[in-house]
Amino acid sequence: MLAQLQQFIDDYGYVAVFLGTLFEGETILLLGGLAAQFGYLELPWVIAVAFVGSLSGDQFWFFVGRRHGNTLLARFPTWQQRVEKVHVVLRRYETPVLLGFRFFYGFRNLTPFVVGMGRINTGKFVSLNAIGAIIWSVTIACAGYVFGQAVELVLGDIKRYQIWTIVFVLIIGVAIWLVHMIRGKRRERALRQRIETPHSTAGPTGAGPSLSSRPRTGDTPR
Repeated sequence: MLAQLQQFIDDYGYVAVFLGTLFEGETILLLGGLAAQFGYLELPWVIAVAFVGSLSGDQFWFFVGRRHGNTLLARFPTWQQRVEKVHVVLRRYETPVLLGFRFFYGFRNLTPFVVGMGRINTGKFVSLNAIGAIIWSVTIACAGYVFGQAVELVLGDIKRYQIWTIVFVLIIGVAIWLVHMIRGKRRERALRQRIETPHSTAGPTGAGPSLSSRPRTGDTPR
């Protein structure tokens, strides 16, 4: 299995970096930098491929938001709360957000989608998105590379541990992604229940039903 993983990195490492960075690919890019330190890939190419993948993915979500944002929100009302949070932050810190949203897990695809729905000029977004993609690609890839150097300093002859180190980082990344996904699903389910469940007729503790929730004469209470 380890030999197959090593062969996969040799044959498809750059493809994996590109596909991973189309989405929220911090773990994939970190592994790309780690693989570069171990000699399987070249760090400049890892950074270049990550830049292209990241820029392409975010531009895609920007144009989806610009052309279909309102339609998608109407279809998926549970998105509304998260979208509004991004709108609030964008109104206060527009340029910093456009440069750094990739560093905030869970907002990588949502932010360009929300930006596309707004009035931000396309040229401005493309320019800041490109700068942000460069910063993110260099930072995360070099972090993986430096981590590989640290492992080598600790373990000495790392040749025998290289693939195990990559597997370990991959497992940690997948675990973080699963936890984030499960939490997101729970929040979405709770929000959907609040949207679909009629308002309670109970008022504050010790009080009767609120005026807005009292049924009118002849109405059937919900």
